[in-house]
Amino acid sequence: MQRRRFLQALIALGFLPDTSRVASATLDDIYRFPSFGNASILHFTDCHAQLTPVYYREPDNESLRALKGNQFSLLAGLDFLDFFGITPNNVQAHAFTSLNFVEAAEQYGKMGGFSYLATLVKQMRAERGEENTVLLDGGDSWQGSATALWTQGQDMVGASNLLAVDAMTGHWEFTYGERQVKENLAQFQGEFLGQNVTLTEEAAFRAGIEQGPVFKPYVIKQLAKARIAVIGQAFPYTPIANPRYLMPDWQFGIQEQKLQQQIDEIRDGKVADAVVLLSHNGLAVDLKLAARVSGLDVILGGHTHHALPRPITVSNARGKTLVTNAGSHGKFLAVLDLVIKAGSVRDFRYRLVPVFSNVLAADQQMAAYIKQVRAPYLQQLREPLAQTERLLYRRDSFGGPFDQLILLALQQATGCQIVLSPGFRWGSSLLPGDCITVEDVFNHTAITYPETYQTTLTGGQLKALLEDVGDNLFNPDPYYQQGGDMVRVSGMHYRCHPTRKHGERISEMRLDSGELIESSKHYSVAGWATTQQQSKGLPVWSVVIDYLRQHSGEKFSPAYQSVAVTP
Repeated sequence: MQRRRFLQALIALGFLPDTSRVASATLDDIYRFPSFGNASILHFTDCHAQLTPVYYREPDNESLRALKGNQFSLLAGLDFLDFFGITPNNVQAHAFTSLNFVEAAEQYGKMGGFSYLATLVKQMRAERGEENTVLLDGGDSWQGSATALWTQGQDMVGASNLLAVDAMTGHWEFTYGERQVKENLAQFQGEFLGQNVTLTEEAAFRAGIEQGPVFKPYVIKQLAKARIAVIGQAFPYTPIANPRYLMPDWQFGIQEQKLQQQIDEIRDGKVADAVVLLSHNGLAVDLKLAARVSGLDVILGGHTHHALPRPITVSNARGKTLVTNAGSHGKFLAVLDLVIKAGSVRDFRYRLVPVFSNVLAADQQMAAYIKQVRAPYLQQLREPLAQTERLLYRRDSFGGPFDQLILLALQQATGCQIVLSPGFRWGSSLLPGDCITVEDVFNHTAITYPETYQTTLTGGQLKALLEDVGDNLFNPDPYYQQGGDMVRVSGMHYRCHPTRKHGERISEMRLDSGELIESSKHYSVAGWATTQQQSKGLPVWSVVIDYLRQHSGEKFSPAYQSVAVTP
């Protein structure tokens, strides 16, 4: 969409000042807001290696609407807008929710992209003074695209360096394996932090060293007028949610007591004026952690892809902690301005700024880098495979059309009765009429353990599997929630009762034929991305690409109707 038309829409919706001359509406009208205080933290997270702008539909969580009073992290759609006081049907509502997504996406265009993010970062630094600003990355930046996979994350390391990231933590970064992680970090010019990652006892014994931290726990950033301590909190469940064989010598965990010790060490030593946790815990875990740990000024969160327009204030034994989450896929840059006096934070201003590629100018240095790093793969990435008749997206609690496309491909390739696909939250969206390309497939499948598998499970084993994933999502204790969404299924359907206890959430399991799934009966099952021992099947992207090529003349409109939800 043309920039002029986009700016006209913004003015009409009240996002820009009313002016009779649209041509006079500039980048500054949208993105320049007064700086505040004497220290600023810029934060982005979970971009999942999306160097170029994308459409990314936020979840509607409609099937879980009755639970929103129990879990803040489930707020979506109109409930989300109402909670944060955002007017529907404007540019903010589009950035933060799935409401009227297709129409709004066609109007406002794609979001994110590192050349546009770089422009915004440079602007914020210039207005606040580079000497007063720190840029933090919450992790999941070096995985999620074809080029990141094919370069083992190195394309994103280069982009991070060009963006001048000061510090980051991680999750999917670890799935390249320990050796590659170390190679990537040797090239990364910022600090990689993880207070909750230590050597296993066996690894320490083999190396003849003490069982200590793998990464630096924290760093003190000395700004012109303030000292900010940044503690890193990597995803605590990495070896559970992802294959342990990729990081066999490292152990994770929330490490709440150890974190409190780190905070006390910083506070007692008076080496910092502000203490922040750069977290990849997920929103629900961060909210619980903020209530149990004292001395943090703010938790800058990620992992669950929540985009919070304002911080949540959590009380604890010695004060209060702000909890933020900065969205995903490069859609947002969080700007936290602090007033620091006499060794403590006295006031703050916070904005979660949307990155609209139709409004921001591309940073030429970053754009040139992206062009260079993508050039060897561009022909392959752009290969057209098929066309979609409907909106294709992944993100929702129980299923999404793009995952259904993956399931269809697996079902055709294997002939299995039941097919499973992980409930990942990363993956871009496609509008009706868009061409599905090789790059789109990789945006949903680019992992280091993509192999497909075929097996036989009893009905009882299937139920246990679904119960385990459901407990990960709906356990009332956030410390037992690992993030992500429900495993996607095809060939069967079932009912889920999220508020029941583990073992009682899944019922009415039937094949699509209507036949009841029996506990002792065996069923053929296919899937991909097993976290146990490595499978020997074809990579899932190969299966999906072949499927789309076989049906290249068709228009796809995959739908999912596999789950009924009863609170």
